[in-house]
Amino acid sequence: MWSLPASEGESATAHFFLGAGDEGLGIRGIGMRTEESDSELLEDEEDEVPPEPQIIVGICAMTKKSKSKPMTQILERLCRFDYLTVIILGEDVILNEPVENWPSCHCLISFHSKGFPLDKAVAYSKLRNPFLINDLAMQYYIQDRREVYRILQEEGIDLPRYAVLNRDPARPEECNLIEGEDQVEVNGAVFPKPFVEKPVSAEDHNVYIYYPSSAGGGSQRLFRKIGSRSSVYSPESSVRKTGSYIYEEFMPTDGTDVKVYTVGPDYAHAEARKSPALDGKVERDSEGKEIRYPVMLTAMEKLVARKVCVAFKQTVCGFDLLRANGHSFVCDVNGFSFVKNSMKYYDDCAKILGNTIMRELAPQFQIPWSIPTEAEDIPIVPTTSGTMMELRCVIAIIRHGDRTPKQKMKMEVTHPRFFSLFEKHGGYKTGKLKLKRPEQLQEVLDITRLLLAELEKEPGGEIEEKTGKLEQLKSVLEMYGHFSGINRKVQLTYYPHEVKASNEGQDPQPKALGPSLLLVLKWGGELTPAGRVQAEELGRAFRCMYPGGQGDYAGFPGCGLLRLHSTFRHDLKIYASDEGRVQMTAAAFAKGLLALEGELTPILVQMVKSANMNGLLDSDGDSLSSCQHRVKARLHHILQQDAPFGPEDYDKLAPTGSTSLLNSMAVIQNPVKVCDQVFALIENLTHQIRERMQDPKSVDLQLYHSETLELMLQRWSKLERDFRQKSGRYDISKIPDIYDCVKYDVQHNASLGLQGTAELLRLSKALADVVIPQEYGISREEKLEIAVGFCLPLLRKILLDLQRTHEDESVNKLHPLYSRGVLSPGRHVRTRLYFTSESHVHSLLSVFRYGGLLDETQDAQWQRALNYLSAISELNYMTQIVIMLYEDNTRDPLSEERFHVELHFSPGVKGVEEEGSAPTGYGFRPASSENEMKTDQGSMENLCPGKASDEPDRALQTSPQPSEGPGLPRRSPLIRNRKAGSMEVLSETSSSRPGGYRLFSSSRPPTEMKQSGLGSQCTGLFSTTVLGGSSSAPNLQDYARSHGKKLPSASLKHRDGFEGCSMVPTIYPLETLHNALSLRQVSEFLSRVCQRHTEAQVQVSAALFDSMHSNQASNSPFSPPRTLHSPTLHLRQRSEKPPWCK
Repeated sequence: MWSLPASEGESATAHFFLGAGDEGLGIRGIGMRTEESDSELLEDEEDEVPPEPQIIVGICAMTKKSKSKPMTQILERLCRFDYLTVIILGEDVILNEPVENWPSCHCLISFHSKGFPLDKAVAYSKLRNPFLINDLAMQYYIQDRREVYRILQEEGIDLPRYAVLNRDPARPEECNLIEGEDQVEVNGAVFPKPFVEKPVSAEDHNVYIYYPSSAGGGSQRLFRKIGSRSSVYSPESSVRKTGSYIYEEFMPTDGTDVKVYTVGPDYAHAEARKSPALDGKVERDSEGKEIRYPVMLTAMEKLVARKVCVAFKQTVCGFDLLRANGHSFVCDVNGFSFVKNSMKYYDDCAKILGNTIMRELAPQFQIPWSIPTEAEDIPIVPTTSGTMMELRCVIAIIRHGDRTPKQKMKMEVTHPRFFSLFEKHGGYKTGKLKLKRPEQLQEVLDITRLLLAELEKEPGGEIEEKTGKLEQLKSVLEMYGHFSGINRKVQLTYYPHEVKASNEGQDPQPKALGPSLLLVLKWGGELTPAGRVQAEELGRAFRCMYPGGQGDYAGFPGCGLLRLHSTFRHDLKIYASDEGRVQMTAAAFAKGLLALEGELTPILVQMVKSANMNGLLDSDGDSLSSCQHRVKARLHHILQQDAPFGPEDYDKLAPTGSTSLLNSMAVIQNPVKVCDQVFALIENLTHQIRERMQDPKSVDLQLYHSETLELMLQRWSKLERDFRQKSGRYDISKIPDIYDCVKYDVQHNASLGLQGTAELLRLSKALADVVIPQEYGISREEKLEIAVGFCLPLLRKILLDLQRTHEDESVNKLHPLYSRGVLSPGRHVRTRLYFTSESHVHSLLSVFRYGGLLDETQDAQWQRALNYLSAISELNYMTQIVIMLYEDNTRDPLSEERFHVELHFSPGVKGVEEEGSAPTGYGFRPASSENEMKTDQGSMENLCPGKASDEPDRALQTSPQPSEGPGLPRRSPLIRNRKAGSMEVLSETSSSRPGGYRLFSSSRPPTEMKQSGLGSQCTGLFSTTVLGGSSSAPNLQDYARSHGKKLPSASLKHRDGFEGCSMVPTIYPLETLHNALSLRQVSEFLSRVCQRHTEAQVQVSAALFDSMHSNQASNSPFSPPRTLHSPTLHLRQRSEKPPWCK
């Protein structure tokens, strides 16, 4: 081994070195050899004798480990130390020779792996007594997960809550397992799903994660990486019945794991990688290596690394960290393991090991030795300044994707069995109960079957429930052959007096009888395959929102976001309401956003947070405020008039002057006549379906999403019965359901060729475009009151998200030495995605439209935005409201211009009937000058048809020319990143201009720019009206092309789609509503709206409280609900709890 004399003048102070960069500790340590020419080496060999004595470092491990690339790299560097000689014990010697014949050494690096004789290594250690880098006796403990967890607990290190199931006949008290539908009980400890099941042997990598039935059930099976897979999803939901296991609580880590590698107690290198539990696909780079990114550990995590290293007596030690709920938990200790493919780590590791060995053994050999000092301070890369604005926060509120038609049945129940069920599940606490879990639905089905059986025996008995309703309840609960909370639910509401429950849209009316329960059964409304594709493709396109969104990441577009997420600089949270279709939409979106693969269930469990505890995204559609009652009554009254709409009707029904509303009323003219036509078309439709069912060719006909003709007839027959009441009047509340059904069948079941569906769609849409938006308020004041009643918790959460972004700088950050090309590595982007239903999207948009955000008479851009929104007739599936917060680092931190807010909107999926009639927006981040804003108000598809290919170039030419790099003086208002394949957000110098705009730079050829407007990914997400060519997201043409699928020529029109997903409509691109808002403006607006509503709420609560105390005569705890129906008390919002629980 070659050597050089030690450097001089070094101090003996040790430092904590964080191994995560390309420089850092450097390759040369104290007493380490520098690189020399071949001639100098030859001269040294001739003239010099290696210094004596030499410290022998023995490597005792299986050949696969001792000759691995990381070990080879580290040993080469270790050999550059003076006085150190490295010898590697061959595998043949280790396995076949007695320890007495093994070469002698002064220091031993030995570690266990498959096939390694640890007993012999321990015997050798006792025989020769070398200095051990990693303690050998402790390696027995590392092989047993029970011992690992015991040691971690003793050291006070956080780990997931767990219990051990020992299937050992000698210890029967440790083998108590009770398995339920959605939980296991292990020796008295209950673990609800999702939970983790780990074999006690650390050598067994078959770890299973079990998912709750509400998320689809099944399990994810993890294993040691095989090719590009590290886990697979299995439908099996039962735990293993043989072997001993650790059961532990599942930790929600947002799909990322952290691997920590220590080299001594004061050094830890940490890397983030995609969790193997997420989709089982191992992300690899162009060289086939798993993609990982070094991250910075917090001070607490550094302490944990030191504790693990010391407790297990392993100098070189790897362990796994789970970052969840603001804490870090250790879930596995692997013992001796190296970082792969990091030259920086190899340098640091060799240097620390060499210094450790020399510090321990140099005194015995009388070798002069001092520990070198290294500068710990790592240069921080400054945040980008100049004219570049930094994206700090993205908040998106998104409606769920395409679904099957929703169906609902109401019935009054008074049987004691239903009251027992209500009490069993805690219904009396709030007066309401929602049953979704399989075992709960099974209980309802059991009661129904029992009552039907009793009715058969005694038709005139005491059972008051109607046989027809019970039969329908039974048939719906028995559909599909299994229960899932994703497609059915039962709601029970307590009424102190019996109610009249019907399907005629009437609200329950009390009668002077005993208490009863209103049972509402809801089914259908499942996310369709088309809905999954819409959500996933939108998620994929959404990556363009982020810097670097056009690059590639392991073959995936959008590397900027993916790298951001892997390095913990992306603070991502996804929330969804408790509706199955909403949760699955969120999971599919996350799958596309983060380039995941496989089933949605593991993604749903790990990435999507249910937000149903505080009304954040859920609304009780069956509990209306008094304002909603008044609005619905007025709406029903106006639409029951058998006469053409007159001027007074327009004033009553459309006081806001909404363009889409006026257009629909012009189509309708006489509402009763149109309802007559709709009813006749439904009758004709059901007749056609019955005829088709008689046709022998249609016996086994399968419709979209496994529906049958019989089920199709059931939903249409129910609408036929419910729409026209016995009095001959029409139930206006059924119009949205009729439109829902015909829209579904026109899109997905067009192959049936049913006559009259196009006309039914046209008429029902005209009616629905009046009924649906006006149910959320007719006047501006009503719209705002109802809107805030629905989404007050969401408004408060959005306000909090915006405020926390610029206040909270304590999140995990990317290690600066790895952050070249990443905008402002010390900062983070906060993304909050809220998936919800139509009611919340309508309500939130109403708040922005009618809450007084800006004075449209003083702000031309806001006036244009309101005109655009006024022309939108439907907030379809995948509607998006997006708020983006930017920071201009050149402005004073206290200046109003420091933080800049943009508001964007898309009406979601393109309707099948909208070809040529859709309203046009003004593009994504439109330019400010009026001449650039002028566009035809025609179809988005036909916009500037003759100029589409020329406009992008002209727009780019008229833009200020970007400078060549961020380091140049600020001569130009735009700065462009020169790095190929990346995309940075560009902005004008002044954010105060009303139309300050940004473009996306691209390194793509001009011809491609012409075709796609803004690049292939941006094509789909953003409206390119300003650049002259509009497109829709997701771009399913590109998707199909990349997946080898053939699209029909008509797919460029309104019915884009591809094989296997019926016809999947495209999604309207985002349009900018306003791009010159300050954070102060938005915060004050949201605070004002919330405060105004809170004050009204306090007044109403006081009135309810007084009313409750004036009714103390009754002994029933449920007497106060009478105040809900009091005509003298005008509630101004939907109460979140029954008044008796205030």
